[in-house]
Amino acid sequence: MTIETVVVGPFEVNCHLVVSDDGRALVIDPGGDPDDILAALRMAEAVPAAVLLTHGHCDHVFALQEIADQGALPVFMHPADASWAFTRANLMPPWFSQIPPRPADLHPDLADGAVLDLAGLECRVIATPGHSPGSVCFHLPAHAALLTGDTLFAGSVGRTDLPGGSSRALAESILKLSAFPEETRVFPGHGPVTTIGFEKKTNYFMRGGAG
Repeated sequence: MTIETVVVGPFEVNCHLVVSDDGRALVIDPGGDPDDILAALRMAEAVPAAVLLTHGHCDHVFALQEIADQGALPVFMHPADASWAFTRANLMPPWFSQIPPRPADLHPDLADGAVLDLAGLECRVIATPGHSPGSVCFHLPAHAALLTGDTLFAGSVGRTDLPGGSSRALAESILKLSAFPEETRVFPGHGPVTTIGFEKKTNYFMRGGAG
């Protein structure tokens, strides 16, 4: 398995491509620039198998329709974000002034602890509300990889001042992530890759700082 990252959109979102050994790929957070994402898939000689969304904010879903149309891909999202992500509540003009289309094959039923078997990969759902009500992380235990969306960054955490955000919930989510093995690689929604161990040593918020 490999993880390729394409930085997309005006907010420089990390769209992660999790490519299994057989060439199937999970597309995480296609937030913009669909042509760049598709080009990266071709470069990796990978065929998209599903789209997984760490949360519903417009900068993480704006290219969703174009990617999901590549073979009518199933799309997985937490119900607490699916309820508003495809409505006017998710507009952020001037950057995002159109309502993101709701994909035809949407699975708005991600639950904490659920195990997804996609593209030959075991992917565990970790509910991490705080940045948004339905924020989740995706854990690939066989590969010690954690895709954290906007919950945990290298040196920081997601903001909580957007609608539905909660600093208390985010603090509890960060505490949950701190229990992962220190060697776990963290692939965030923005910025560089890090590890749980490094963040526990250097990240104010993982050392008990206020959310």
